Amino acid sequence: MISVWQSSRHNRLIRKALFPFGLVFSRKGYKESSPITCPRPVFRQPMRQQLFKPPRLHRYQRDGNVECPIHQEGTIVKQKIVALLGILLFLIANEALSHPGSGIVVDRQGNVYFVDTGSGVWKIDRKGKLTRLSGPAYHWMAMDIDGRLTNVTLPYFSSGGATVTRVGGDPTLLLSSDFPVTVGSDGSLYYPWLSGGKQLQIFRLSPAGTTTILKTLPANTESGPLQWLNGMALGPDGSLYYTENKAIRRITPKGEIKTFIDNVSLTGCDSVPEVGSELGPYFRGLDVDAQGTVYVAATSCRAVPKITPNKTVTTVLRTLGPWSPTGVAVFGNDVYVLEYFHTPGDNRREWVPRITKVDSDGRATVIASIER
Repeated sequence: MISVWQSSRHNRLIRKALFPFGLVFSRKGYKESSPITCPRPVFRQPMRQQLFKPPRLHRYQRDGNVECPIHQEGTIVKQKIVALLGILLFLIANEALSHPGSGIVVDRQGNVYFVDTGSGVWKIDRKGKLTRLSGPAYHWMAMDIDGRLTNVTLPYFSSGGATVTRVGGDPTLLLSSDFPVTVGSDGSLYYPWLSGGKQLQIFRLSPAGTTTILKTLPANTESGPLQWLNGMALGPDGSLYYTENKAIRRITPKGEIKTFIDNVSLTGCDSVPEVGSELGPYFRGLDVDAQGTVYVAATSCRAVPKITPNKTVTTVLRTLGPWSPTGVAVFGNDVYVLEYFHTPGDNRREWVPRITKVDSDGRATVIASIER
């Protein structure tokens, strides 16, 4: 059986390509495209979409209550067209966009939470106990530590199936399927989205439920068109830091875009499966400490650089293949690094995560590793 994972940019590309045929990929199978917007579906785990599944009635449910019945229609010819195009586009998107998750956060008590793109969400308590939590196997994570977003409707984009969902309650974790997220000291959620296929924008969702545009980003950078961001984090002065493949930039409290660093020279790059040399260091998840120093996962280089405000770069962690870092979280003087066992292809179960702790003396210790 050929299937496609739900929570990725793959399906957004497939949907856009299939729209001219009068069909779109729904969260389950196919449906006729329609201007009618149904209530938001909720899933506990990412769903597989089976390309050759016969058309039938599916229902979206929340706690047992039917929200939006979708009667699926279509001829066998349409299904074959959809299936063939879906396979082709999936293979193309898979080659360019598939990647393990980068979400990792630490709460006030020092408990570590991280995403496992192959199975869900995990917690490491202060005694080192590893516990699996309920939640979807998404890519990015933020923490609503004070619960100020509890009653707010979280982002959901029906055109691409991109969503943010809650897990737990103390603290509340926010998991994102398609874009990085971060929560500021004021309790607001920040996230990027490419609205209408135009320029990438960063939005701010306040605890009052109001969504505003924080900043419209340039359509192009020195590396080419800017269509997505890899990671985001708030700095001590309220600046919003974000990563592109080859650069780290920040949006100041005054709304100005400043380049924190680019053209970073690191050794040992271009050795990670499915990460091409055109991505440069491939900066992904990052965090900023109280002094404004940035720690970032340079996935292509299997390294975690420490970058001070005066742009002094030192490497605090260097991993050995096939492991490579994807996300970081700072807690006091310690840095927690999410690493993945990188393999060729798009088999998420083969992407095994582990957590490495780098203490203030520079000692690196693997404190948890997931086994399949």
